[in-house]
Amino acid sequence: MEQFHPDIKDVLLSEDDIKKIVSCIGDQISTDYEGKNPLVIAVLRGAFIFTADLMRAIKTDCEVDFMAVSSYGDGVKSSGVVRIIKDLDTKIEGRDVIIAEDILDSGLTLSYLIKALGARHPKSIEIAAFLVKDIEGKKPAVTPRYVGAHVPDAFVVGYGLDYAEHYRNLPYIGVLKPEVYS
Repeated sequence: MEQFHPDIKDVLLSEDDIKKIVSCIGDQISTDYEGKNPLVIAVLRGAFIFTADLMRAIKTDCEVDFMAVSSYGDGVKSSGVVRIIKDLDTKIEGRDVIIAEDILDSGLTLSYLIKALGARHPKSIEIAAFLVKDIEGKKPAVTPRYVGAHVPDAFVVGYGLDYAEHYRNLPYIGVLKPEVYS
């Protein structure tokens, strides 16, 4: 039996589940962007592992660039203020852009990012969200074109997702025990 990190309450997605999800998203993007060479933008730091796997799963020409944005004040709840920490190196005017996001909850950060990138006049902007958090009574501010999986309203870590920069290296998605972050 596989051993899981002692701070993990439950495992929601195994390594095999993750591989299947990424392969499915890669297939969809490959079909939708055949012959178009989209630019995949990884939102750092959380989406770097998903983006690396997604790039390998996309079977058509594509490029990658990275942005780092900050919106989490205490690491648990969004501060509501979005700052671009690292901007793109690639010009996106006239390009098809796919934002690779680790997890979508409120969608406020992505909404800001879409507006900021839209001002640069790309041909299109779509979102590939590895996870969408289902929060009762709330709908995200943005709707991703590509969705890997839905997860409950819990603190999830692993596969690039962190709490205070820990747990990103876990090869699965797990629910963090509340006593760890409260």
